[in-house]
Amino acid sequence: MNNLIQSVTENALFVLEFLGIVVAVFLIAYAIEKIGKKRSGNTERVLSTKKVVAIGMFSAIATVLFFIEFPVGFAPGFYKLDFSELPALIAAFAYGPVAGVMVEFVKIVLKVLIRGTNTAFVGELANFVIGCGLIVPASVIYSLKKSKKTAVIACIVGTIFIAILGSLFNGFYLLPAFSKLYGMPIEAIVAMGTEINENITSVWSLVAICVIPLNLLKGIVDSVITLLIYKPISRLLKNNS
Repeated sequence: MNNLIQSVTENALFVLEFLGIVVAVFLIAYAIEKIGKKRSGNTERVLSTKKVVAIGMFSAIATVLFFIEFPVGFAPGFYKLDFSELPALIAAFAYGPVAGVMVEFVKIVLKVLIRGTNTAFVGELANFVIGCGLIVPASVIYSLKKSKKTAVIACIVGTIFIAILGSLFNGFYLLPAFSKLYGMPIEAIVAMGTEINENITSVWSLVAICVIPLNLLKGIVDSVITLLIYKPISRLLKNNS
């Protein structure tokens, strides 16, 4: 806990920016869901008791999955693959984008409380933004017409979206922030990529060769698994509601 407090203190400005992004994403998801409910005549609260319980359950699963990370051979070691977006995507399909965003946020909080951070919160912010970049557009599209075809389209759009969002967010914000917080020249970060692939010679070639494929892989795997298991899980959720 002392290490966590020290990390928060040392990176206070970045943590505030992190929280600002979380609030902005939540408000966007809330507004979208509220508008959708109004148009469909659905009077259920955005965060009902049933949803809060489900968010807690899915957040616990997401936290466990967040601890299981896999290195990828085509990117530097600070880029790792995990499947913690999977429970958030299922929750968003079942209960709406706000539920998915809440799962993403609670997962991050639990992970930081249990293990702290070794990336000055940059990795946690990246995971949150990319996760929400997948689940928000996908769940919004799926809510328009809940069918298998729409679910496939939703997952494809979400995957393409995180490839674009991830590249821009890394290139313009995350990598410069990582460099500043660690006192590591951006050239040194690029050099870590060059050791793996000689074609990586700049921030944007690092993004193109490492970040985009990583996010595409994440989106595809999460989407395929969700499409395979969502139907039986949704029936179980309905039976228990």
